Amino acid sequence: MENVLLIINIILAAILVILVLMQKSEGGALGIGVSQDNFMFSRSAGNFMTKATSIIAALFIICSLALTILSRENVTPSNSVIDQIEENNEETPQLPE
Repeated sequence: MENVLLIINIILAAILVILVLMQKSEGGALGIGVSQDNFMFSRSAGNFMTKATSIIAALFIICSLALTILSRENVTPSNSVIDQIEENNEETPQLPE
């Protein structure tokens, strides 16, 4: 089950990257963006791309959370590092006075 979710997660990540790269820039921060001629046509395409990106992103997050939950079952609880240091100090021989 974990391998199937991992493969799905990798596929969703690749699709998400492709969808983000396919979107047109809407910002005007650097003067780069959509011209006024193509403004009406890019909006309808942008809506579809935006919705598809948000759906794939939500699926990616859900799949990542599911992988995290599944992997937590295999983790054994451990002591903290400070507890391990204190245990090691008790086992070391003491110097004679």
